Amino acid sequence: MARPAMARESDLAASRTRAAKTSKGASERGTVENALPNLDRIIHERMRLGIVSALAVNDSLTFNELKRLLQTTDGNLSVHARRLEEARYVECTKSFEGRMPKTEYRLTAAGRKAFERYLNHMEALIQSLRER
Repeated sequence: MARPAMARESDLAASRTRAAKTSKGASERGTVENALPNLDRIIHERMRLGIVSALAVNDSLTFNELKRLLQTTDGNLSVHARRLEEARYVECTKSFEGRMPKTEYRLTAAGRKAFERYLNHMEALIQSLRER
């Protein structure tokens, strides 16, 4: 007979707790695990991290330049760029070059600060793991 899903989830949580208490270095892992929720989830996603990283080292990039650089599809890039725009990390300018539309992205001051915080956080995590 199958057990209810709630019981399985609580058993799993209890076994993780027991494993953490009995494992060597559990307190160190707990420190790293507690730090992970503090990561900026907007930037942390792989494609958005790529966009922000590329814009951090360039004044601006067009949609096609980002697409080529990140080797992604139009739809994937537009969804992630929009999310960064909504967070005000990236600014989008649309214009025309002749008859061709041109979409250009720049990292905002808020985006640059958020990226710096993200990098500092990751460096601290890496350092704490290396010190173990």
